[in-house]
Amino acid sequence: MRKRGFFIGFLLVALVIAGAVSYLADSDPDGLDHATMVGCEVVEVDGAERLKGDCIAQRAREHQLSSSPLADYAVGGDERSTGMAGVLGVLLTLGLAGGLFWLLRKRSTT
Repeated sequence: MRKRGFFIGFLLVALVIAGAVSYLADSDPDGLDHATMVGCEVVEVDGAERLKGDCIAQRAREHQLSSSPLADYAVGGDERSTGMAGVLGVLLTLGLAGGLFWLLRKRSTT
């Protein structure tokens, strides 16, 4: 019973942090993205953003999962859904980890 209470408390704290506190996070958290942009400027050409200058980001390509449902910390690309993406990520991670632990648990031989 005590383990169940701990798990429920852990789950609630994780969901609150993922669902509510994630909106307070920096809108430009990826230092690597920032570092690859050094030397370039974003300009708009024919309604699309392009890079002007010389930087590492000009040779970057889209990630293979960039069109996945939870890409860019959002659900379906909607930036207002950051909290929902966090909650879904917590539930998915706990589900996968819980399933893995359940499969690999040490079973009693008695």
